[in-house]
Amino acid sequence: MNLADFIEADLEGLIDDWADYALKISQQDSRLSDKQLRDSASEILMAIAADMRESQSATQQRAKSWGEERDGQSGFNHIARLHAEDRLAHRFNINDVVSEFRALRATVLRRWQKTGPDGDSGFQQMIRFNEAIDQALAESVRHHAYRTERIRDLFAGVLAHDLRSPLGAILNSGEVLLHDRSLSASSVRAVAFVQRGALRMKQMIDDLLIFTRTRLGDALPVSFSMQDMGRICQDAVDEVRASYPDAGINLSLAGNMEGNCDPSRIGQLLVNLLTNAVRYGSGAIAVEAEGRDGQMTLTVANEGDPISERALPTLFDPLTRASAPNRSGNAAGMGLGLYICRCIAAVHAGSIGVESSGRETRFVVHMPFGPSVSC
Repeated sequence: MNLADFIEADLEGLIDDWADYALKISQQDSRLSDKQLRDSASEILMAIAADMRESQSATQQRAKSWGEERDGQSGFNHIARLHAEDRLAHRFNINDVVSEFRALRATVLRRWQKTGPDGDSGFQQMIRFNEAIDQALAESVRHHAYRTERIRDLFAGVLAHDLRSPLGAILNSGEVLLHDRSLSASSVRAVAFVQRGALRMKQMIDDLLIFTRTRLGDALPVSFSMQDMGRICQDAVDEVRASYPDAGINLSLAGNMEGNCDPSRIGQLLVNLLTNAVRYGSGAIAVEAEGRDGQMTLTVANEGDPISERALPTLFDPLTRASAPNRSGNAAGMGLGLYICRCIAAVHAGSIGVESSGRETRFVVHMPFGPSVSC
């Protein structure tokens, strides 16, 4: 009996073994019922049997082994995705999903082996079966991971959004207290510490909100208007100097500074780059802005050890960090600063790059900047 026929003929026995194993690894408080387990197993096994009966060329086989045949197997993959959704809803982790498919593979082949399959023909059928199992497993794992990440991103986004209101109340209250002349000197210092901590929290929450929005596919919100890039640069430098009084920052402006941009986003980009330079560099920091022929070039350069070549390809990826900060006493952040800089540059139709060698690291932003530029 060929393997596809065996699967259909012994379907109930195979489902029994599948359900028994899945129940063993399911959470004790899971509401996953025996019927749900059996229905899911039946759908996957019947889809595998149908897949094995279809003719397959050597090219198609190679494409399937490389995961390149998703469009041609949409129905098959749809069943695998539904299985992942079902298991995720009942708190199966990704290792549980993999274990289920491993158990299914072993069960089918063990029971089929007892029927005495023919030599080479049986071997070829086993290959086709393993291909189908691997495809279903890969699609289930991919979808399980995607849905898990999306749930986490939604949670982080809602949390970041909801934290802004109480944090705003703390900042506003701190501002009121700082203007209360009846406070003692020690109380004023305490309120100043609270404000600095709250501002740091606000920056982290804002970064997290941008991260989750972009991960969920939302465009970074921007509001373009005519701005003076020199003023934006000066404000960013002043903000960082207020937090790091010992930082030596030199600002240089050249060319046309008037153009369209989102000032708060560009300011955020510059503050992120400057803060990064203060934490990870040493010596003086140079900020340059040059407007020429409708283009703006922003450069932030700092002295210090170069970034390793191994870190450069992923430097602008989220939740990564090239090295530990050099200056003690300051939180290193969540590894989102450079990722957000890349998002801000992209939404301005620009780009950001880095050059690091010798004793200098230089971040350079190129973007269109003129009266006609708009969102």
